[in-house]
Amino acid sequence: MKVIAVLITCHNRKKKTIACLKSLFEAELPSEYKFDVYLVDDSSTDGTSEAVESEFPIVNVIEGNGLLFWAGGMRLAWKTAIKKQNYDVFLLINDDVRLCVDFLNNFIKTEKHSIKTKRMKGIYSGATIDENTKKITYGGVNIKTNHLIVRLESLFPTEYPQYCKLTNANILWVNKEVVDKIGIFDVRFTHGIADYEYTLRASKKHIPVLLAPNICGFCENDHGNNWKSANISFKERLAYLKSPTGLAYKEYLYYIKKNFPLFLPYSFIMLWLKVLFPFFWERYKKKM
Repeated sequence: MKVIAVLITCHNRKKKTIACLKSLFEAELPSEYKFDVYLVDDSSTDGTSEAVESEFPIVNVIEGNGLLFWAGGMRLAWKTAIKKQNYDVFLLINDDVRLCVDFLNNFIKTEKHSIKTKRMKGIYSGATIDENTKKITYGGVNIKTNHLIVRLESLFPTEYPQYCKLTNANILWVNKEVVDKIGIFDVRFTHGIADYEYTLRASKKHIPVLLAPNICGFCENDHGNNWKSANISFKERLAYLKSPTGLAYKEYLYYIKKNFPLFLPYSFIMLWLKVLFPFFWERYKKKM
């Protein structure tokens, strides 16, 4: 029997969190697998914890301090699970994802492919799609670079697993062997970037990173533009630059310096261009 620790963090998205858990418990679970769910509720004020405890009493609800954000919440869930049991797999899920009923079968196929082709287990991302637009929102990513500029290219899932360099963690299967080798999310990341850095770290250690076949879930890309328009005050734009839910200035530059050092000057300029001259940035994006 293989035991999976499902890791989720949430904050004031009760309806989405409940829908996510409902889809998880309705998914097909092969007889040789079982799972325990660890949900960090980072001080929600909309009754999320109460609703979860009422509808899904089997879920381990962990109360956060309201300052964890996404990466911090996932680290807390991860650490809690590791202390409780020696799990075979850690399955990270965003609370705004609704899982396909057969999503686990896609990961099991990926596991078999990884073992067959690389003779080792790895990290596998499940692609999500926007239910309205039918466009891929999150999943596997490859890197395109010309030495000075780094661009990311999203992969479209096929009926077969695909190797990639980094992934989103909206639905992410991480084997115990991976955690034993590279640990969990870097403590330097508060909210975003942690999943990109983690899977890229795995790639550098020659750990297989794959996109699972088919669509594994539904999730809207609600990030919008990653800059504030010229109509917003400079003070607000500067705050967005530094915010962990905004451009996460220090964390992003740390990530770039660590992984793409030649890209650092370009990244620095682009970040400040967004803040100081957002109208130039808007024109630049339109030309791309």
